[in-house]
Amino acid sequence: MVIIWSIPARQDLHLIHQYIAHDAKLYAGRVVQDITNKVDVLLELPRLGRMVPEIGEDNVRELSIYSYRIMYELMDETIYIHGVFHKRQNFQPQDLQRE
Repeated sequence: MVIIWSIPARQDLHLIHQYIAHDAKLYAGRVVQDITNKVDVLLELPRLGRMVPEIGEDNVRELSIYSYRIMYELMDETIYIHGVFHKRQNFQPQDLQRE
């Protein structure tokens, strides 16, 4: 298994870091590290997350950490991280940029 972070997902992490760092730089780094650590667990347990209900495809799944949804797709031996969304965001299927 290999994990690939999409450009939009990497941008999401950067924006999350910037937003939190406004008030707490140390905490911002910890949140981003915790998100990436949670994703790394997928190397051992790729189906750990639940199916994304808004999309309804078994291979499109999500992990939850803090107030974020990490959305990913399983394709053969590759895990594509498509985005990190705030849980309060009104997520729509078209918000997920699948490459």
